[in-house]
Amino acid sequence: MDRLMGLDKEQFADRMQQECRRIMDQVAEAVNAAPTGNVVSGSEMAVRDLMDEFRRKVLETAVQMRIDSTESSFSPSQGRGGQRKGRQGAVRQDHAKRLRQD
Repeated sequence: MDRLMGLDKEQFADRMQQECRRIMDQVAEAVNAAPTGNVVSGSEMAVRDLMDEFRRKVLETAVQMRIDSTESSFSPSQGRGGQRKGRQGAVRQDHAKRLRQD
C-alpha cells in the first residue's frame, strides 16, 4: 500500500453525529449541575474533559475510516508480489518423524 485513500465525509459526519449528541448532552448536564454564581468554574473541568474525549474519538474514527476505505479497495488477488518460496501442504512423513514430540 503506497498511499491511504480518503474517507467519505458524509459517512464520517453521520457516524460522529450520535457521538456529538452524547457529548453535548453531557456538557449540558455539567453546566446545569454547576452552582449558581460559579457556572464557569463549576463546569469548566468537566466540559474540558468531555471535549478532549470527543476530540480523541473524532480523530480515532477518522483515521480508522481512512484505513478501512483503503483496505476495502485492496484486491487480495494482487498478492504480495515476489516469488513464492514453497507451497503449503501436508508434512512429509520423514520430516514428521523429526518433529518434536512432547
